[in-house]
Amino acid sequence: MDKLRGVAVVAHSGGPTQVINASLAGVFEECRKHEEITALWGARHGILGVFEERFYDLYRHDPAVISAASRAPGSALGSCRYKVQPEDHQRILETFRRHNVRYFFYTGGNDSMDTALKVSQLAAESGYELRLIGVPKTVDNDLVETDHCPGYGSAARFFACAVRDIGNDLRTLPRRVSFLEAMGRNAGWLVASAALARRRPDDPPQLIYCPERSLSEEQLVTDVEAVYRRDGYAVIAVCEAQRNEKGKPFGADHAIPDAFGWSVTGNLSHILASVINRRLKLRARSEKLGLLGRSSAACVSEVDRREAYLCGQAAVQAAIGGVTGMMVTLERDEGAEYCCTTGLTELDNVANAERLLPPEWINEAGNDIMPAFVHYAAPLAGPIDPLPRLEETLAPAAAG
Repeated sequence: MDKLRGVAVVAHSGGPTQVINASLAGVFEECRKHEEITALWGARHGILGVFEERFYDLYRHDPAVISAASRAPGSALGSCRYKVQPEDHQRILETFRRHNVRYFFYTGGNDSMDTALKVSQLAAESGYELRLIGVPKTVDNDLVETDHCPGYGSAARFFACAVRDIGNDLRTLPRRVSFLEAMGRNAGWLVASAALARRRPDDPPQLIYCPERSLSEEQLVTDVEAVYRRDGYAVIAVCEAQRNEKGKPFGADHAIPDAFGWSVTGNLSHILASVINRRLKLRARSEKLGLLGRSSAACVSEVDRREAYLCGQAAVQAAIGGVTGMMVTLERDEGAEYCCTTGLTELDNVANAERLLPPEWINEAGNDIMPAFVHYAAPLAGPIDPLPRLEETLAPAAAG
């Protein structure tokens, strides 16, 4: 096979993660090994940088700078949520032609993989040799064809640690109820990670609700009342996308569709806390962890960071080997010890598809998750240390 010489472009799309720059470092360091990649450009603010022809010339940067950036949250290149229109695909290809871009590494979620698919198809139809590989990224963990997604392990770690710490606060100053809201669109992967906070049977959270199962107000009130009567406090993990039995978002105060038409519900946990205040007359409040969940540098999973790097590296290796129109996947090996390698899948399999939490990983009552999920997610988030507790002992009786 003849070597394909030309420029490589790497771009980020959608919400960043704690480890998206590790994937960038994997692309950068692998590209430098191959002389056929004459330059590596980073598109400034994602696909908008391609339209505007605004690029970072990454080969001009000290490798130590890229290495240091790989440990930072956010996107070193900048990202965007622009919905690519049909006429934009031709614009992308024309830009690539003008600059002899022959390699394109696009990091994003299922909407981004749809863009990558269409650009790859157009290049093939136009007779322009372009090797395009998708690099997976999403804290929602909802891409199909991959065991998990870079970014998820670190977000899961953050959420579990937050639940552990807030739960300990409520346990030690009881008679309170707290709702902790996780991101997650329609998938419960992130909210389910609250279960990783538990080490003892009575550790919070006592209730976890996943959006794959509807939740009625009556069930919510009944569940919270039972937990509160038993424990004297309650910690409830909920997803921003949770719906009631009618498929509605519990009267949340606004629902704003993003550029891709996904509806984003606002302040769901606050609404649920208000229900408990009103119905049970309990002191209830809400915590929306939101962007902290995908940007906390203090809670990065080293497994997640390493695998994000490997995905970037594998994307370049595949393209150099003549592959195009594929996305890198993470494939978990069978066995007692966790081990994961990279693979590839057709972009057509991933574009606009959504992987939900398996129904068998949610308990029958719909208010908790099953041990199989913990087995799946624990190695991705990394060890989460339990908090110490004092043993309750009685002081000796006073003499006399």
